[in-house]
Amino acid sequence: MPVRFAFGDWQLLVLRSGATWDFPGGIINVHEDSLEAAKRETFAATALTDLEFAFGEDSKETVPYAGNKVDRYYVAETQTREITLPLSKKTGKPTHDEWRWVTCDEAEEFLPPRLTHVLEWVRQRINE
Repeated sequence: MPVRFAFGDWQLLVLRSGATWDFPGGIINVHEDSLEAAKRETFAATALTDLEFAFGEDSKETVPYAGNKVDRYYVAETQTREITLPLSKKTGKPTHDEWRWVTCDEAEEFLPPRLTHVLEWVRQRINE
C-alpha cells in the first residue's frame, strides 16, 4: 500500500470501489510473486511509478474472508500527491471510484474490519 509523509504525519492511500474502501490490490498472475503483483496492481489502479519499499519486503495478510480469500499487503513510500485512476482496458472506466490520502486514524473510519490488523501493522511499520 502506498504511504507518504505530508503535513507532519504519515498518510495512506485508500481507494473506493462502490461502497467499499480498500488499499490498492489485485490478483497474482502465473509466474509472478506477490511483491511483483503488488507493484503491478498498484500501478494499474493508481499509475504510481515512484514506489520505494523503504520499509523492506515484509508483508501482512488479512484474515480469510469471502470464501477463504486472503490479501497480502506491502508498504511502499511515494512522493506523489495527486493520484490518477487509470481506465481499465476491459471496461474503459476506472476500476475505482475515488481515492484519498488519509492518516491511520482516519483510515479506521474508512476501511472494513478485515483490514484492522493490517492497519495496525502499517501504523507500527511507519512509526518505527
